[in-house]
Amino acid sequence: MSLTPLTTLRRTASEIDAKTPAHRDRAIDGLRALALLAVPTGHWLLGGFTLDTGGALHNASPLASFGFFAPLSWVLQMLGIFFLVGGHASALSYRRAVARGESTRRWLRGRVARLGRPVLGVTAVWAALIPVLYAAGVPGATLRTASTLVIQPLWFVGIYAVVTALTPWCIRAAERFGAGAAVPLLGSVAVVDFLRYGPFSDAMPSWLSLLNLLPGWLFAYQLGVSWGEKKLGRRGAWLLLAGGTVLFAALLLVFHYPASMVGVPGEARTNSHPPSLLVLALAAAQSGAAILLHERIGALLRRPALWAPVVVINLSAMTVLCWHQTAMLAAAVPGSFLDGTLPGLTAGPDTWGWIAARVAWLPVFGALLLLIGRYTRGFEAPWKRATHARRALAGLLAAGFAVFALGLA
Repeated sequence: MSLTPLTTLRRTASEIDAKTPAHRDRAIDGLRALALLAVPTGHWLLGGFTLDTGGALHNASPLASFGFFAPLSWVLQMLGIFFLVGGHASALSYRRAVARGESTRRWLRGRVARLGRPVLGVTAVWAALIPVLYAAGVPGATLRTASTLVIQPLWFVGIYAVVTALTPWCIRAAERFGAGAAVPLLGSVAVVDFLRYGPFSDAMPSWLSLLNLLPGWLFAYQLGVSWGEKKLGRRGAWLLLAGGTVLFAALLLVFHYPASMVGVPGEARTNSHPPSLLVLALAAAQSGAAILLHERIGALLRRPALWAPVVVINLSAMTVLCWHQTAMLAAAVPGSFLDGTLPGLTAGPDTWGWIAARVAWLPVFGALLLLIGRYTRGFEAPWKRATHARRALAGLLAAGFAVFALGLA
């Protein structure tokens, strides 16, 4: 008797649930999966294209026409959650490695390798694709746009690798200062924001904002380490939720920070590149809520039907991060060759019709990501069969793509 697709899915979910160790913190995996899904959803909803007279695609954003959509970016900007659970997981992983007698260098090398392989894979593949696509008639401007989109999310991997390398020091800070170890990071970002946006802004150098890069993203990671070290509990979580919410509202209403958590074309200021104090306020509120809901999320994910997708997403985390823009481009680039523009795809994101059409395109992007991921997820596994020559070639291609994407060539 043949099984129906629904029965097969239920059986698979039950098998995944049965194989999960009893000590596994399902809530942490669930929060990570939620933050991961927010990345492609945000990029697919808040990013669009315009088509010029030569048939080339250019980046555009519906936020430029629909500023009142900015609150959507508050929900979809979940990097604070990602760094929080990353810090929590890294603290536990590092403790286990030390207990096994593993050196810090070996532990870190393994963590960085898992981050680096997929990035090297996607950039090398795109480096090989660019001349092929150009020979096939894809305009150079479209290739520039595509390259920018592909490399855009990858900055996160570099930052995450740096904060991961700081895990031993974050643990020592948590042991000594508890959750208060994150306070100087918040203060550092506040000082830089005051200098670049306050009464002395005209005298400040343009590079000053870069000083927010490390403390801005280390803030939530340090909170996660403190949480993993059991130095941050429910009382601290309530303080984070309330304090972050009040600070967020004050920065918007009193200090007039940009409402969008992502960059908007034509706007002089941006919150995320590098992170402003508003990003940390949101991360604090999100972190507090995540810690308070931890037990409920864990109980909810005891259901096999909910737990199985979380496992699949976590196993494909870097594939989702690295290839989701390629999935959107897999639809948009062929669409740019059609006569006229396609609503929600190659038409400018400046009408209500575009919004409705873009929502309808989301399942298409998702299906394309699943298809692409089927062939690219192997980049996440150790490259045991790759020779030194092939790895060197991949590195060379990746470097070339980075130079092209960043406009250096």
